[in-house]
Amino acid sequence: MTQEDGSGRDGPARRAGDRGRYGRLSRELVLLAALEVVDRDGLTGLSMRRLGAELGVEAMALYRYAPGKDALLDGLVEMFCLQVDRELAQGPDRPDGEGGRASGPADGADWRAGLHRIARATHGVALRHPHVVPLLATRLLATPLARRPLPVLRSDERVLELLHAAGFGEPDVIRVHRRFTAWLLGFLLVELRAMDDDPGEPDPAFRVGLHRIPAGELPRLRATAVRLADRGGPGELAAGLDALLRGYAA
Repeated sequence: MTQEDGSGRDGPARRAGDRGRYGRLSRELVLLAALEVVDRDGLTGLSMRRLGAELGVEAMALYRYAPGKDALLDGLVEMFCLQVDRELAQGPDRPDGEGGRASGPADGADWRAGLHRIARATHGVALRHPHVVPLLATRLLATPLARRPLPVLRSDERVLELLHAAGFGEPDVIRVHRRFTAWLLGFLLVELRAMDDDPGEPDPAFRVGLHRIPAGELPRLRATAVRLADRGGPGELAAGLDALLRGYAA
């Protein structure tokens, strides 16, 4: 007997110990609960024991779905990418807010617009799950390409397919993919880096802890710290991407 594990694969039948306060566990349920814990408590708040308590099961019951902490972290990146998939499936952005089925990369004539859509969707998911964003870098450094979850690999496939369909040759496909990926990840890490020393403080200078930055040693940083704490938002994301892609033609 097999049971769908939420990733599109059949897994072994669950045991009675897999039943928690949300019913019988699945891989998707475990990863969604892990995402909720991280959204609420940060990455340091995630452990197998804490996640088991969240689901109402013993921590040992979770090892059927995530063999350890590293697998949980990879699963968080997977859930992030799945949410980007869902954002993109809503259809292209429209001023009137209407949805619609997204056209696939092969029938999109404007490859730049396609990359902008991917960047905006990823940025939106990152704002909802800021604590997961560092994992987009660290787990890619720790997990070999072929061992990454399918939704993570699909993120690369989407960009490569878009560029191939636009008529780029292989060398330029690699260059644009590398530039796009590096810019998007770098922008997200800078956009969401921790800046506030006292988030509840209404005065911007005290909120970023300006008094802790020595003016004599770091004059330029002290002078601009409050403005550096402002987010660039989708506008700066798009402007940087346009500058990065300038000069490329399919």
